[in-house]
Amino acid sequence: MKSLSTGTRLYIALVVVASLAAVWWAAAQWRPGPWLQFGFYVILGLAASALKVNLPGIAGTMSVSYVFVLVSIVELNELETLVVAACSVLAQSLWKPRIRPRPVQLLFNVASAVCCAAAGDAVFHARWLRALDGSVPVQLFFASCAYYLLNTVSVAGVIALSEGKRCRQVWRENFLWTAPQYLFGAALAALIHASNRYVGWQYSLLVLPAVYLVHYSYRMYLERLEEEKKHVSEMADLHLRTVEALALAIEAKDEGTHNHLRRVQVYGIEIAKELGVSEKELQALEAAALLHDIGKLAVPEYIISKPGRLTPEEFEKIKIHPVVGAEILECVNFPSPVVPIVRAHHEKWNGTGYPDGLKGEEIPVGARILAAVDCMDALATERPYRRALPVDEAMEIIREESGKSFDPRVVEILGRRYHELEELARRNSVRFTRLSKGARVFRGEAPDSGLDTTGTAPRTESGERSLDFINSIAAARQEVQMLHEVTRDLGNSLSLHETLSLLASRLRHMVPHHAIAIYVLKENKLLPQYVDGDDRRLFTSLEIPLGQGLSGWVVENKKPVLNGSPSVEAGYLNDPAKFSTLRSALSVPLEGLSGVVGALTLYHAGAEAFTRDHLRILLAISSKAGLTIENALEYGQARQSAVTDQLTGLPNTRSLFLQLDAELGRCKRSGTRLAILVLDLDRFKQVNDRFGHLKGNQILESTGRILRESCREYDYVARMGGDEFVMVLPGATESAATSRCAHVFERIVEMGRLTLNEDLLSVSIGVAFSPDDGADAEQLLAAADKRMYQMKQLHHARAGQPVQNSAPADFPVQVVQ
Repeated sequence: MKSLSTGTRLYIALVVVASLAAVWWAAAQWRPGPWLQFGFYVILGLAASALKVNLPGIAGTMSVSYVFVLVSIVELNELETLVVAACSVLAQSLWKPRIRPRPVQLLFNVASAVCCAAAGDAVFHARWLRALDGSVPVQLFFASCAYYLLNTVSVAGVIALSEGKRCRQVWRENFLWTAPQYLFGAALAALIHASNRYVGWQYSLLVLPAVYLVHYSYRMYLERLEEEKKHVSEMADLHLRTVEALALAIEAKDEGTHNHLRRVQVYGIEIAKELGVSEKELQALEAAALLHDIGKLAVPEYIISKPGRLTPEEFEKIKIHPVVGAEILECVNFPSPVVPIVRAHHEKWNGTGYPDGLKGEEIPVGARILAAVDCMDALATERPYRRALPVDEAMEIIREESGKSFDPRVVEILGRRYHELEELARRNSVRFTRLSKGARVFRGEAPDSGLDTTGTAPRTESGERSLDFINSIAAARQEVQMLHEVTRDLGNSLSLHETLSLLASRLRHMVPHHAIAIYVLKENKLLPQYVDGDDRRLFTSLEIPLGQGLSGWVVENKKPVLNGSPSVEAGYLNDPAKFSTLRSALSVPLEGLSGVVGALTLYHAGAEAFTRDHLRILLAISSKAGLTIENALEYGQARQSAVTDQLTGLPNTRSLFLQLDAELGRCKRSGTRLAILVLDLDRFKQVNDRFGHLKGNQILESTGRILRESCREYDYVARMGGDEFVMVLPGATESAATSRCAHVFERIVEMGRLTLNEDLLSVSIGVAFSPDDGADAEQLLAAADKRMYQMKQLHHARAGQPVQNSAPADFPVQVVQ
């Protein structure tokens, strides 16, 4: 009893107590009957107990003694019937057993037989049954049903409890098929009862040949069933050996896999048994544990054995192995659901796994078990990219992922039993036969057709498929080399146009396309910075708002689009005048350190022209390209900032002197004159003090805009600093300069009135001419600055007077003759 679980012991105790209660009740009702007849049926029951057969699937037997138990129910009283049942079962258990029964098993068998006989007797003598139909055959039919159900269910219950199985499953697989035998036994019992009424109970001996025929027919049936079961078992073993042979293919790909597969199988089967999965699911898990990584045959070996982190494109290659594995195994036509487990063994409980994004109970239970134990063993074993973790640390990582990556029930069982399962895996580890990958065959000089000595790749004993596989690996290595060259060259230029030209030329050889457009994000719009190929003018003219069109969606959502429609690009959607023959597009976002800087989009004239490998290549390049473009933009902005005023957007002092020197040189060569206007805002400090610096900045921005609008195409405006501006007017006469000063004065005064709602702002302007006022930039600026201050003093002298709407009549423009 100590070796049994608590539930099993309680169950046995309950059956024993019920049998004792039945015996006590029968003894209380007992009235002496014919002893000779009672002894006769006891002997017949003992004899029939020897006619037993072994039940398939369980360590149990079934005899035909129940026929005489049913006869005793009709002919004897209840206590005598219980004695016949107990003696018959006791003899059946002890007569030539396959395994000598333990005392607790004998106790349960006898107690169960007593309970079954009592139940059959109670049903046979039930008043409701007599009222329904008092005939003996009907009573025996219901009595045999009660005896059959209680007998088989009680035995199935103790088996389920002791072996950790489901009672219903045990009963259906091992006892359901015995129901016809009990009904036939009821018919024999009715026949014996009829003969007893007419010729005496002694003639029951004549029924023994019929009972033996029942036993013989069942024995022959079960022997044939046992042979078939043995054949099925042999086929299953052959099937499993075939599965292990397939696992050798995986071992050839990754030499550290074979022990991993066996350990995962041991872990997974034990957890599945505790979860109570069906026999079919258990068989599927047993095969899937060995074959779940067979899809890695489609992954280049240099990726599998890479001693470091995978790149995004390499991870994309790795992610195909569950799909490829499922496709390979679909050809095997497994009798159990192996394929769904292999396909889903990288799915996660929260739905973030691959390839289908299944979550929770959507994932097959075998895949949920496999995912947890596969990760556990991977963490605890040596890998090319990291050292093995202690088992306890690996288990802690698995616990942290409970409810995220893994089924909490699986993690709970694994966390409770992982030490036990680890020891079990070590005891059950079996080394697969290693493949002779490094062997050479020296026999065989040449085939009849001779050898081709001009080729670069020799044939191998594995045939054409090996060559294809080697070629695919070579192509993958060439691809990596090209990616390395692209990313290396991209970092060698700070010029935006040069960077984009280099990127486009490299992509032309890596991803076939008919047009390329590289867009840069500016002010929530995608502007084409580089366009080449078909429909170049069409794509050059586009301005794509953020979030619109194919490229706009890619930038806003930071996700690539594979084989999208070029016609959805904003700007020519449903526009008959802007039609493109391009039918598919591949677009990826270009991300820098501060976010997405643009999009790289390839267009093709064919439908569905781009593949996932093309997408993988673009994604591998996009991160480096994004950073390079961001650097180029920042460099260009920095260059622009060096010569541009950030507030007004006008050229700054440094740019002014460069431009002024160039204009003076041109004027000397051509013999023309040059006018310079120096402008300073009056009472600008009061504006800042009274209205704040934000309003002051608004005044400066508006002043810069007025000056730009007042210029001719070849005039030049710059901000010297603070509230001082300079205008350079090549070829301007005295009258033109005076007119320009009056126009600017009126515009600035009007702008100040509208912005400040009062007449506060004014402007002082000084004018100088080359070569009359100086031959270089410093002399000209000094002369114009001096005259500007003369005007400012005049304005201060009129400080108490309101500012006029137009330039005063005595506007002091100094003209040197």
